[in-house]
Amino acid sequence: MSLTFSCIEPTLPGSEELHLPKMLPVRQSFPRYTAGDTAAAVSSGFSGLGDCNLEGKRIAITAGSRGIKGLASILRAAVTELKARKALPFIVPAMGSHGGATAEGQAKVLESLGINEAQIGAPIRSSMEVVPLGTTSHGLSVFCDKLAYQADGIVVCNRIKAHTTFKGDYESGVVKMLVIGLGKHQGAIEAHNFGFDRFHEILPAAAEVVLSKTSVVCGIGIIENGYNELAKVEVIPASQIMRREIELLKEAKRVMGRLLLDKIDILIVDEMGKDISGTGLDSNVTGRSSWGLPGFVAPPIQRIIVRDLTPATKGNATGIGLADFATRTCAEKIDPTITYTNAITAHVMQSAKIPIVAENDRQALRAALATLRHGVPKAPLIVRIKNTKELETIWLSETYREFIMQNSNLELIGEAKAVSFGPDDSMEFN
Repeated sequence: MSLTFSCIEPTLPGSEELHLPKMLPVRQSFPRYTAGDTAAAVSSGFSGLGDCNLEGKRIAITAGSRGIKGLASILRAAVTELKARKALPFIVPAMGSHGGATAEGQAKVLESLGINEAQIGAPIRSSMEVVPLGTTSHGLSVFCDKLAYQADGIVVCNRIKAHTTFKGDYESGVVKMLVIGLGKHQGAIEAHNFGFDRFHEILPAAAEVVLSKTSVVCGIGIIENGYNELAKVEVIPASQIMRREIELLKEAKRVMGRLLLDKIDILIVDEMGKDISGTGLDSNVTGRSSWGLPGFVAPPIQRIIVRDLTPATKGNATGIGLADFATRTCAEKIDPTITYTNAITAHVMQSAKIPIVAENDRQALRAALATLRHGVPKAPLIVRIKNTKELETIWLSETYREFIMQNSNLELIGEAKAVSFGPDDSMEFN
């Protein structure tokens, strides 16, 4: 199911002609180091686990719904290491309610990320059945994927990064995967019923329950840098997950990508999706959070335009409500069933609200310009990015030229390009 829109040209003040500044290609600089040989890192990490006997044991490895750099190769390396120890590994989707909260839908999400038996070397076993594990002191019921629970061991693999809705010692990472990813739809509902404003306390408590009631072998923590590269892949013994993740989250925040600007009038985002960020538009980049909780530091942005959804998001447009305008191309790819299931489960209804839908790029820009607050100069500050994850090379309007020259972390890498529009009124730079 998808949506259909009959867009109407709104009556806007001023001329229909768009007088836009030229755009400059700019490279942003972030802290940079890379993980190197990921297979070697995984192998070394498994060697450090000691002489645990895994022969003949069924080991579940988690795989989530995010588009994590090199995830397939990391999972393949984990499978290789487990097979070398004569274990019987398999992959379980660990993504809460994503994929429409169905076993088939979650398997399809993994397939869209290149995670299948042929690529990984282990079967994908997808189920929404869960086993109750107990209750935290807060009254939170904790669940675990039945297939993972019945296995002889679990390897919990996930990216560690800043969450898009709340702040705490544990945000997105192995701990969240233990509670919400492996908790499937039921576990996700139970956790989100407490609200994101309590996640900083319920996540670690629930993770302790999972660790005490299941046979977790280890975690695999992944950090990406601001260049969308693997910065670190670390195998974490089960007994060290709670301590080590706090340290790794600090490291992840230090190297993450962001917009190195002081303010933005219009942010144009070419694509958004769940493979990019849990909120589609990463709140750590835009500063806009669906719950309005503190801790999201970003340049103030007056208007956000979203042009499209990624193919891998499979119509899940969670986060679209944080934008001000979307093109028809973007809006008509929204799958309401998948998007609303995700939003209702997570209690983030704002994220699923559809912004003003423009017929095309030209109309979206006209509307964005017409709604800028008073005091903005005739040549506004415009930024164009591919998505909120790939932030090394971005486009800045010429109105930023002086700011670029004064900022050592910004480098002009080409000539200014004029903004024009094709026959379908899609934006082009010439």
